[in-house]
Amino acid sequence: MTVFHVRNKIQSWYGESIGILILDAAYPCVPGNVGNASTFDFPVRYKVVKNASINRLLNERDPSLLVPFMEAARELQDEGVKAVTGACGFMALFQRQVADVLDIPVFLSSLLQVPFIYQMLPKGRKIGVISADSSALTIDHFSSVGITPDIPLILGGMENQKEFREAVLLEKGTLDSDQIQHEVVDVAKEMVCRDPDIAAILLECSDLPPYAAAVQAAVNRPVFDFITMIQYVHSALVRRQFQGFM
Repeated sequence: MTVFHVRNKIQSWYGESIGILILDAAYPCVPGNVGNASTFDFPVRYKVVKNASINRLLNERDPSLLVPFMEAARELQDEGVKAVTGACGFMALFQRQVADVLDIPVFLSSLLQVPFIYQMLPKGRKIGVISADSSALTIDHFSSVGITPDIPLILGGMENQKEFREAVLLEKGTLDSDQIQHEVVDVAKEMVCRDPDIAAILLECSDLPPYAAAVQAAVNRPVFDFITMIQYVHSALVRRQFQGFM
C-alpha cells in the first residue's frame, strides 16, 4: 500500500508541475503563448507578479520589483508546484535572487538556454536572439543567466514591428496573430540574411512561441523558446516509465 502525506497545510490540490510568473499586463495570449494554459499538455499554475508592468520590467528595470517577484515565487512553491518559470525573458534580471530563496528549481528566462545552445554549435557559428525589445536587453540580463561575452549573439527585435509593438508592448487590447507571425518571420529572415553564420534561433519573448514553426520553416534553423525550456524541465521533474518491447 502506498501512503501519501500532506506536503503543507495550505495546499488543497495537487498535480501541477510548473508554476508560471506572469507580468501584470493585459493582452490576448493565443495558444502557444506561455500565458495560455492550453499550450501545455500538463497542468500549470499561474501567479501574477503584482504591479510588474511591461514598462517597469523592460524599460525601467525597476529593482524594487525583486520583492514582489520573490513573494509570488514563494506562493507558487507553497501551492505545491515542482518548479517556477517566468513568462518574459526580461525576468532574467531576477533569476539568481529568486532561485536563491526557493527550495525548488527556478528558470525565469528563456535566455537560460543560450549557454546550452552555444555548446551544441560548431566553432564560429552564432545564436540569433529575437527579443520583444532588443534595445532594452543589457549585459545584466545576460550575466544573470550565465551568458558570457564569448558567446556570439546576433540580436533582432520586435520593438519596431507595428502590430507586435501596439498589441504587446503598448497593450492596445487586440492582437492580430497572423500579422505578428509575418513580422517575426521577417525579422528572422533579415537576421539570417545579414549573418548566415547564425546556426540557431532563440525567441526570447513568451509571446513568440506560437510562431516558432513558421520561423523554422522560413530560416531552416533550430528554434528554441520558452516552450522548449518548460517542456524540458517538466520532463525532468515528472519522469514516466518507458513502455515498449524487446
